[in-house]
Amino acid sequence: MNTRSVWQQALNQLVERRTDVLHVDLSRVRFVDVAGVTDLAVTAQRLPEGQRIVLDRPPPQLPRILEHFWPDLAAIEVAA
Repeated sequence: MNTRSVWQQALNQLVERRTDVLHVDLSRVRFVDVAGVTDLAVTAQRLPEGQRIVLDRPPPQLPRILEHFWPDLAAIEVAA
């Protein structure tokens, strides 16, 4: 909860980048709750056509939450 505003600011900055593939290194993140994954999904839905987010080494619950609530969200790719 205390890092949510930082997370949201980082995601907003990500959207401003003008590259087809946006890499996000989550290797040092231990936990992301449903609200955090929702922020990520909403950000991905705001991306222009053809742009996508690649999550590098996310915490284990993040891909499960994405698959459960946003199974067809093609703008996010999880890299192990």
